[in-house]
Amino acid sequence: MKFIRFSVLFSFTVWFLASCAVQQKMPYYLENVSDTTTAINSTFPELRIQKNDLLSIQVYSASTQPQISDAYYNLPAAAGSAGNTGQQGSGAGSAGNSGYLVDVNGNIEYPRIGTLHVEGLTKLQLADLIKKKINEKDTVLIDPSVIIRFLNYKVTVLGQVGHEGQVNVPGERLTILEAIGLAGGITDFGKKNDVKVVREINGRREIGTIDLSSKDLFSSPYYNLLQNDYVIVYPTKQKAKMTDETIVSRRISLALSIITATAFLYNIFR
Repeated sequence: MKFIRFSVLFSFTVWFLASCAVQQKMPYYLENVSDTTTAINSTFPELRIQKNDLLSIQVYSASTQPQISDAYYNLPAAAGSAGNTGQQGSGAGSAGNSGYLVDVNGNIEYPRIGTLHVEGLTKLQLADLIKKKINEKDTVLIDPSVIIRFLNYKVTVLGQVGHEGQVNVPGERLTILEAIGLAGGITDFGKKNDVKVVREINGRREIGTIDLSSKDLFSSPYYNLLQNDYVIVYPTKQKAKMTDETIVSRRISLALSIITATAFLYNIFR
């Protein structure tokens, strides 16, 4: 019995000492930036329309009767829609409660114009296309102007952050620091120097790596996020080690429990 107790104590001591290894220092945000003032040329990527984007499109003109001429191009939600733009069903690609949903083919259905292929276009290019189509079909509208906005600008943050999920913003610009901040920040077990950004452009998927501790962070093409990007924060080796240690400790506890129970039963029935 003394031998069993000694074995239990020895095993626990070895496990405890192994788990107390020196922790590796993890980099912090912008840790390698030393300048207090840095001149940078900020360049914001021009957003291009993707499938499942929700667009607000409004047409205005210099017409003296906009309630007659402009109104045909700004129809209410009931026109040509099932009324639910949050799902791709019979209303996909039509004017919905909040805007025009780009369908799986990259198209929208616009009043009086018909089907428009909008995937891959910028807001300015789509506005020019709509104005061109209006001028071809309508002689009443005077000097039409088209205002387009993204209504569902979102990115998804996954991995070692405060809370995973989609990050929705009302504007049309989001940096990776803002996205991670809105997701609760990177945990103590997340890699700040090896963050992945998954992006789809014109049907092609690309994966980029960004170092949040680097002085080159602001010049990275992935610093400014695009709509529908995925940001993935991977766990550190320390996290993986702790997970393995937890599994090992559970197995050790189970083994010791079996040994203790066996010894107890042996003492009773011998």
